[in-house]
Amino acid sequence: MFALALRSLRHRIGGFAASFLAMFLGATILMAFASMLDTAGGEGVDSTSKETLTTMGAVVGFWGLLLVVFAVSSTLTLSVRRRSAEIALLRNIGATPAQVRRLIVGETAVLAVVAAAVAIAPAMAAGRLLLELLGSTDQVASDVSYAFGPIALGMGMTITFAAATLAALLTARRAARMSATDALTAAAQDDGRISRKRVAVGVVFLLLAANLAAVTATVMKGEGSDAMQTAGQTSIWAGIGFAVLAPALIRTVAALVAGPLERRGPAGYLTAQNLRRHTGRLAAVIMPVVLFTAIGTGTLVMQAVENDAMAASGLVKTNEQKNIETLNFVVIGMIVAFAAIMLVNTLVAATASRRREFAQTRLAGATPRQILDVVLLEGVVLTVTGVVFGTLASLFTILPYSYARTGDVLPGTGAGIHLGIVAVAAVLTVATGYAAARQAMRTPAITAVA
Repeated sequence: MFALALRSLRHRIGGFAASFLAMFLGATILMAFASMLDTAGGEGVDSTSKETLTTMGAVVGFWGLLLVVFAVSSTLTLSVRRRSAEIALLRNIGATPAQVRRLIVGETAVLAVVAAAVAIAPAMAAGRLLLELLGSTDQVASDVSYAFGPIALGMGMTITFAAATLAALLTARRAARMSATDALTAAAQDDGRISRKRVAVGVVFLLLAANLAAVTATVMKGEGSDAMQTAGQTSIWAGIGFAVLAPALIRTVAALVAGPLERRGPAGYLTAQNLRRHTGRLAAVIMPVVLFTAIGTGTLVMQAVENDAMAASGLVKTNEQKNIETLNFVVIGMIVAFAAIMLVNTLVAATASRRREFAQTRLAGATPRQILDVVLLEGVVLTVTGVVFGTLASLFTILPYSYARTGDVLPGTGAGIHLGIVAVAAVLTVATGYAAARQAMRTPAITAVA
């Protein structure tokens, strides 16, 4: 099966592009931040600089692992769904579930190794820029020399490989469990059924977020900026929880909007049917929207609340508080940028996989304008769904931190930040989906169907 995996990669390079990009970007970010640990271990590094560099490198490793797992899972899920008929054929000619799993995991493992190797050079450049940023804000002494060594390489290679393999195992389990008949059915219709285990995992993440929110509002009340230690990660856990439950969220939204959409003419009717029949594919798209909105809004508004609280008290920020602020902005910038790229990446992959569907719809009588209208309506529904649940996730951080820091549950700042993030999410989702659909329809319908 490993030899088959290599041949599959060679003959289907375009189909693995989205997963490769996710691994490449993840490895780049991981190694760039991990190089701070190599730098901290250099000669002549003072204790303050060492603490800042160690914190910067250690914090990102864990979150990087989770982000890569989610990014690779979403793109791999789309890839495997596109290949349902191929998997059914393999099962029909005698392939066992274990062999199917080895095929998918083998393909992903090879991609992970190549992606991590290619990411070394850009990671070194990004690490240098990160050190310069820390030096320009006086977080690190100006005479500290940059180092890219075994820690960066080890973390980047190991975490990327482990995260990609884990994502492949999670994706392969469902594909391997399906019978040949079920696989053929899945190729025609994707109802996005969600297992009880996945529901349980999503609920656990949400309960963890709720617990941290309660700790922030009670135990950390009156502790000043130290409350960030619990509040900062809360929106991430909540965002992951809602992302895990994305298929169920899409089905719920589809049931609510199907009726009004069907009354909007042919485009609305087709959109309603797609929401009902392809919840799994659409769920992969809203996952990065939820994470982008949750993490961006939660962390940036939390920092805005902290800045206002400091200004109101007339206190001057200590070096430690400046370190925390820098860490927040750097990490949130990394996470939000990664989520935004993954949103575009997943949308392009999801839309490109619909080339045959678009062609069949055109041959059935739909005009290109109607198909583009369907894509626009889907984009609006996906944006609203992702933004709503991402905003709910961000409140797990914002409300308890505002109460712990100021005594007021509702913060007096942050509306502009939230609107800006929503606007970016909307533009990325709708514009990317529309542009990808136009590109997909350039192929003549007869050729695409064939």
